[in-house]
Amino acid sequence: MKLGFVSAILPDLSLEELFAFAAAEGFETIELMCWPPGKADRRYAGVTHLDATDFGPEKAVEVMGFSRKYGVGISALGYYPNPLDPDPQHRTAVVEHLKRVLRAAATLGVGIVNTFIGRDPAQSIDANLTILPHVWNPIVETARSLNLKIGIEHCPMIFGPDEWPGGKNVAIAPAVWRKLFEMYPDGTLGLNFDPSHLVWQFIDVRRALAEFGSKIIHVHAKDERIDREKLYQVGVMGQGWYQPKLPGLGDVNWGEFFSALGDTGYRGPVCIEVEDRAYEANLDDRKRALRQSRRFLLPYFG
Repeated sequence: MKLGFVSAILPDLSLEELFAFAAAEGFETIELMCWPPGKADRRYAGVTHLDATDFGPEKAVEVMGFSRKYGVGISALGYYPNPLDPDPQHRTAVVEHLKRVLRAAATLGVGIVNTFIGRDPAQSIDANLTILPHVWNPIVETARSLNLKIGIEHCPMIFGPDEWPGGKNVAIAPAVWRKLFEMYPDGTLGLNFDPSHLVWQFIDVRRALAEFGSKIIHVHAKDERIDREKLYQVGVMGQGWYQPKLPGLGDVNWGEFFSALGDTGYRGPVCIEVEDRAYEANLDDRKRALRQSRRFLLPYFG
Protein backbone atom coordinates (compact mmCIF):
# COMPACT_ATOMS: atom_id res chain seq x y z
CA MET A 1 0.00 0.00 0.00
CA LYS A 2 1.09 3.58 -0.65
CA LEU A 3 0.29 6.41 1.76
CA GLY A 4 -0.84 9.68 0.24
CA PHE A 5 -3.37 12.45 0.68
CA VAL A 6 -6.35 14.12 -1.00
CA SER A 7 -5.32 17.48 -2.44
CA ALA A 8 -8.55 19.31 -1.54
CA ILE A 9 -7.12 20.49 1.79
CA LEU A 10 -4.30 22.44 0.06
CA PRO A 11 -6.06 24.70 -2.46
CA ASP A 12 -3.44 27.40 -1.82
CA LEU A 13 -0.69 25.38 -3.50
CA SER A 14 0.02 25.19 -7.20
CA LEU A 15 0.34 21.75 -8.76
CA GLU A 16 4.13 21.76 -8.58
CA GLU A 17 4.07 23.07 -5.00
CA LEU A 18 1.70 20.24 -4.13
CA PHE A 19 4.09 17.59 -5.46
CA ALA A 20 7.04 19.30 -3.76
CA PHE A 21 5.25 19.32 -0.40
CA ALA A 22 4.27 15.66 -0.76
CA ALA A 23 7.85 14.66 -1.53
CA ALA A 24 9.31 16.71 1.32
CA GLU A 25 6.90 15.11 3.80
CA GLY A 26 7.44 11.53 2.64
CA PHE A 27 4.10 10.94 0.91
CA GLU A 28 4.11 8.50 -1.99
CA THR A 29 0.96 9.53 -3.86
CA ILE A 30 -1.72 12.23 -4.23
CA GLU A 31 -5.37 12.21 -5.25
CA LEU A 32 -5.67 15.32 -7.41
CA MET A 33 -8.86 17.39 -7.27
CA CYS A 34 -10.40 18.23 -10.63
CA TRP A 35 -13.37 20.53 -10.01
CA PRO A 36 -14.20 22.89 -12.86
CA PRO A 37 -12.69 26.33 -12.14
CA GLY A 38 -15.09 28.61 -10.31
CA LYS A 39 -16.80 29.17 -7.00
CA ALA A 40 -17.29 26.20 -4.68
CA ASP A 41 -20.81 25.44 -3.46
CA ARG A 42 -19.65 23.69 -0.26
CA ARG A 43 -16.56 23.06 1.86
CA TYR A 44 -13.79 20.99 0.23
CA ALA A 45 -15.33 21.49 -3.20
CA GLY A 46 -14.14 23.71 -6.02
CA VAL A 47 -10.45 22.81 -5.76
CA THR A 48 -8.79 22.58 -9.17
CA HIS A 49 -5.28 21.17 -9.08
CA LEU A 50 -5.89 19.66 -12.50
CA ASP A 51 -8.17 21.52 -14.91
CA ALA A 52 -9.99 18.89 -16.97
CA THR A 53 -11.81 21.59 -18.95
CA ASP A 54 -8.56 22.39 -20.76
CA PHE A 55 -6.50 19.21 -20.76
CA GLY A 56 -4.58 17.43 -23.46
CA PRO A 57 -1.29 15.67 -24.14
CA GLU A 58 0.86 18.77 -23.50
CA LYS A 59 -0.71 19.33 -20.07
CA ALA A 60 -0.35 15.61 -19.33
CA VAL A 61 3.39 15.81 -20.05
CA GLU A 62 3.69 18.71 -17.60
CA VAL A 63 1.75 16.91 -14.84
CA MET A 64 3.67 13.66 -15.21
CA GLY A 65 6.89 15.66 -15.30
CA PHE A 66 6.11 16.95 -11.80
CA SER A 67 5.29 13.41 -10.70
CA ARG A 68 8.64 12.08 -11.95
CA LYS A 69 10.63 15.09 -10.71
CA TYR A 70 9.40 14.69 -7.14
CA GLY A 71 8.94 10.92 -7.10
CA VAL A 72 5.27 11.17 -6.09
CA GLY A 73 2.56 9.24 -7.90
CA ILE A 74 -1.07 10.09 -8.66
CA SER A 75 -3.45 7.66 -6.97
CA ALA A 76 -6.57 8.97 -8.71
CA LEU A 77 -8.32 12.04 -10.02
CA GLY A 78 -11.13 13.27 -7.79
CA TYR A 79 -14.37 15.11 -8.52
CA TYR A 80 -17.23 14.81 -6.00
CA PRO A 81 -20.41 16.53 -7.24
CA ASN A 82 -24.03 15.30 -7.30
CA PRO A 83 -24.67 13.56 -10.65
CA LEU A 84 -28.29 12.87 -9.62
CA ASP A 85 -29.08 16.49 -8.78
CA PRO A 86 -32.79 17.15 -9.43
CA ASP A 87 -32.00 20.19 -11.61
CA PRO A 88 -31.59 18.74 -15.15
CA GLN A 89 -29.29 21.57 -16.27
CA HIS A 90 -26.98 21.14 -13.28
CA ARG A 91 -27.05 17.37 -13.66
CA THR A 92 -26.00 17.61 -17.30
CA ALA A 93 -23.13 19.97 -16.47
CA VAL A 94 -21.90 17.63 -13.73
CA VAL A 95 -22.02 14.54 -15.92
CA GLU A 96 -20.21 16.24 -18.78
CA HIS A 97 -17.44 17.42 -16.50
CA LEU A 98 -17.13 13.97 -14.95
CA LYS A 99 -16.60 12.59 -18.46
CA ARG A 100 -13.90 15.23 -19.02
CA VAL A 101 -12.17 14.09 -15.82
CA LEU A 102 -12.33 10.50 -17.06
CA ARG A 103 -10.73 11.50 -20.35
CA ALA A 104 -8.03 13.46 -18.50
CA ALA A 105 -7.26 10.39 -16.38
CA ALA A 106 -6.89 8.28 -19.50
CA THR A 107 -4.58 10.86 -21.07
CA LEU A 108 -2.44 10.83 -17.93
CA GLY A 109 -2.44 7.05 -17.61
CA VAL A 110 -4.12 7.30 -14.19
CA GLY A 111 -6.48 4.35 -13.83
CA ILE A 112 -9.00 5.63 -11.25
CA VAL A 113 -11.45 8.52 -11.00
CA ASN A 114 -13.18 8.99 -7.62
CA THR A 115 -16.62 10.56 -7.28
CA PHE A 116 -20.12 10.24 -5.78
CA ILE A 117 -23.13 8.47 -7.28
CA GLY A 118 -25.23 11.40 -6.09
CA ARG A 119 -28.86 11.62 -5.05
CA ASP A 120 -32.04 13.62 -5.37
CA PRO A 121 -32.43 14.25 -1.60
CA ALA A 122 -36.19 14.70 -1.89
CA GLN A 123 -36.64 11.17 -3.29
CA SER A 124 -36.33 7.75 -1.66
CA ILE A 125 -33.34 5.48 -2.22
CA ASP A 126 -35.46 3.19 -4.42
CA ALA A 127 -36.65 6.12 -6.53
CA ASN A 128 -33.04 7.26 -7.00
CA LEU A 129 -31.97 3.77 -8.01
CA THR A 130 -34.67 3.78 -10.67
CA ILE A 131 -33.33 6.92 -12.36
CA LEU A 132 -29.67 6.05 -11.69
CA PRO A 133 -29.05 3.95 -14.85
CA HIS A 134 -30.27 6.74 -17.12
CA VAL A 135 -27.57 9.02 -15.71
CA TRP A 136 -24.85 6.52 -14.93
CA ASN A 137 -24.90 4.14 -17.91
CA PRO A 138 -23.18 6.72 -20.18
CA ILE A 139 -20.63 7.55 -17.46
CA VAL A 140 -19.76 3.90 -16.89
CA GLU A 141 -19.59 3.26 -20.62
CA THR A 142 -17.15 6.17 -21.00
CA ALA A 143 -14.95 4.76 -18.23
CA ARG A 144 -15.16 1.26 -19.70
CA SER A 145 -14.14 2.48 -23.16
CA LEU A 146 -11.10 4.20 -21.61
CA ASN A 147 -10.18 1.16 -19.49
CA LEU A 148 -10.70 3.13 -16.26
CA LYS A 149 -12.26 2.35 -12.91
CA ILE A 150 -14.62 4.66 -11.02
CA GLY A 151 -14.23 4.73 -7.24
CA ILE A 152 -17.54 5.49 -5.53
CA GLU A 153 -17.22 7.17 -2.15
CA HIS A 154 -20.00 6.34 0.30
CA CYS A 155 -20.42 9.51 2.36
CA PRO A 156 -24.18 10.16 2.88
CA MET A 157 -23.53 13.90 2.40
CA ILE A 158 -25.78 14.97 5.26
CA PHE A 159 -24.10 17.87 7.01
CA GLY A 160 -26.33 20.92 6.67
CA PRO A 161 -30.03 21.83 6.51
CA ASP A 162 -29.98 21.87 2.70
CA GLU A 163 -28.88 18.22 2.69
CA TRP A 164 -31.30 16.99 5.38
CA PRO A 165 -32.85 14.45 5.64
CA GLY A 166 -32.05 12.48 2.47
CA GLY A 167 -28.51 13.60 1.80
CA LYS A 168 -26.88 14.00 -1.60
CA ASN A 169 -25.41 10.56 -2.13
CA VAL A 170 -27.36 7.32 -2.44
CA ALA A 171 -24.43 4.86 -2.30
CA ILE A 172 -24.16 4.96 1.47
CA ALA A 173 -24.34 1.38 2.76
CA PRO A 174 -24.02 -2.33 1.90
CA ALA A 175 -27.63 -2.79 0.74
CA VAL A 176 -27.15 -0.11 -1.92
CA TRP A 177 -23.63 -1.27 -2.84
CA ARG A 178 -24.98 -4.73 -3.67
CA LYS A 179 -27.55 -3.22 -6.03
CA LEU A 180 -24.92 -1.04 -7.69
CA PHE A 181 -22.64 -4.00 -8.32
CA GLU A 182 -25.58 -5.97 -9.71
CA MET A 183 -26.19 -3.10 -12.16
CA TYR A 184 -22.50 -2.84 -13.08
CA PRO A 185 -20.91 -6.23 -12.46
CA ASP A 186 -17.89 -5.94 -14.75
CA GLY A 187 -15.63 -4.15 -12.25
CA THR A 188 -15.71 -0.70 -13.85
CA LEU A 189 -17.45 0.57 -10.72
CA GLY A 190 -15.71 0.04 -7.38
CA LEU A 191 -15.56 1.48 -3.87
CA ASN A 192 -13.46 4.36 -2.67
CA PHE A 193 -13.62 3.05 0.90
CA ASP A 194 -13.62 5.46 3.87
CA PRO A 195 -14.24 3.97 7.34
CA SER A 196 -15.34 7.28 8.84
CA HIS A 197 -18.61 7.25 6.89
CA LEU A 198 -19.53 3.86 8.34
CA VAL A 199 -18.71 4.73 11.97
CA TRP A 200 -21.44 7.33 12.31
CA GLN A 201 -23.95 5.11 10.50
CA PHE A 202 -23.17 2.34 13.05
CA ILE A 203 -22.16 -0.01 10.22
CA ASP A 204 -19.59 -2.69 11.07
CA VAL A 205 -16.40 -1.64 9.24
CA ARG A 206 -14.71 -5.05 9.48
CA ARG A 207 -17.79 -6.83 8.12
CA ALA A 208 -18.06 -4.34 5.23
CA LEU A 209 -14.40 -4.91 4.36
CA ALA A 210 -14.86 -8.67 4.46
CA GLU A 211 -17.90 -8.58 2.17
CA PHE A 212 -16.76 -5.91 -0.30
CA GLY A 213 -12.99 -6.26 -0.22
CA SER A 214 -12.84 -7.34 -3.85
CA LYS A 215 -14.67 -4.14 -4.85
CA ILE A 216 -12.30 -1.72 -3.10
CA ILE A 217 -10.12 0.17 -5.57
CA HIS A 218 -9.09 3.19 -3.47
CA VAL A 219 -9.09 4.07 0.23
CA HIS A 220 -9.51 7.34 2.15
CA ALA A 221 -8.09 7.59 5.66
CA LYS A 222 -10.34 9.82 7.75
CA ASP A 223 -11.65 9.41 11.28
CA GLU A 224 -15.06 10.24 12.77
CA ARG A 225 -15.84 11.26 16.33
CA ILE A 226 -19.31 10.64 17.73
CA ASP A 227 -20.32 13.23 20.32
CA ARG A 228 -22.35 11.07 22.70
CA GLU A 229 -23.73 14.03 24.65
CA LYS A 230 -24.95 15.72 21.48
CA LEU A 231 -26.34 12.40 20.24
CA TYR A 232 -28.27 12.04 23.50
CA GLN A 233 -29.69 15.55 23.11
CA VAL A 234 -30.76 15.44 19.43
CA GLY A 235 -30.92 11.71 18.54
CA VAL A 236 -29.74 10.09 15.34
CA MET A 237 -32.14 12.21 13.27
CA GLY A 238 -30.50 15.38 14.56
CA GLN A 239 -27.35 17.07 13.37
CA GLY A 240 -23.94 17.91 14.78
CA TRP A 241 -23.26 14.68 16.69
CA TYR A 242 -20.75 13.25 14.18
CA GLN A 243 -17.59 15.14 13.34
CA PRO A 244 -14.82 14.31 10.82
CA LYS A 245 -11.43 14.09 12.55
CA LEU A 246 -7.84 13.31 11.71
CA PRO A 247 -6.88 9.61 11.89
CA GLY A 248 -6.44 8.65 15.53
CA LEU A 249 -8.67 11.41 16.91
CA GLY A 250 -12.03 9.68 16.47
CA ASP A 251 -13.77 6.36 16.89
CA VAL A 252 -12.26 4.32 14.02
CA ASN A 253 -10.30 1.32 15.33
CA TRP A 254 -7.34 1.70 12.98
CA GLY A 255 -5.58 -1.50 14.00
CA GLU A 256 -8.73 -3.49 13.28
CA PHE A 257 -9.27 -1.54 10.06
CA PHE A 258 -5.84 -2.24 8.60
CA SER A 259 -5.97 -5.84 9.77
CA ALA A 260 -9.25 -6.37 7.93
CA LEU A 261 -8.11 -4.33 4.90
CA GLY A 262 -4.99 -6.48 4.65
CA ASP A 263 -7.11 -9.62 4.81
CA THR A 264 -8.93 -8.50 1.66
CA GLY A 265 -5.66 -8.49 -0.27
CA TYR A 266 -5.88 -4.75 -0.95
CA ARG A 267 -2.51 -3.25 -1.91
CA GLY A 268 -3.58 0.07 -3.41
CA PRO A 269 -3.35 3.71 -2.30
CA VAL A 270 -4.51 4.98 1.09
CA CYS A 271 -5.03 8.75 0.94
CA ILE A 272 -5.48 10.92 4.03
CA GLU A 273 -8.53 13.15 3.70
CA VAL A 274 -8.53 16.15 6.03
CA GLU A 275 -11.94 17.55 6.97
CA ASP A 276 -11.17 18.35 10.61
CA ARG A 277 -12.27 21.89 11.47
CA ALA A 278 -9.72 22.03 14.31
CA TYR A 279 -6.96 22.08 11.69
CA GLU A 280 -8.29 24.56 9.15
CA ALA A 281 -7.37 28.00 10.46
CA ASN A 282 -4.56 28.52 7.95
CA LEU A 283 -2.25 26.75 5.51
CA ASP A 284 0.26 25.87 8.24
CA ASP A 285 -2.46 24.14 10.26
CA ARG A 286 -3.63 22.16 7.25
CA LYS A 287 -0.09 21.07 6.43
CA ARG A 288 0.34 20.11 10.09
CA ALA A 289 -2.83 17.99 9.84
CA LEU A 290 -1.29 15.97 7.01
CA ARG A 291 2.02 15.56 8.87
CA GLN A 292 0.27 14.46 12.06
CA SER A 293 -1.96 12.03 10.17
CA ARG A 294 1.01 10.52 8.36
CA ARG A 295 2.91 9.99 11.63
CA PHE A 296 -0.11 8.22 13.11
CA LEU A 297 -0.72 5.95 10.09
CA LEU A 298 2.87 5.16 9.16
CA PRO A 299 3.24 2.16 11.54
CA TYR A 300 0.57 0.33 9.52
CA PHE A 301 2.67 0.56 6.34
CA GLY A 302 5.58 -1.74 5.60
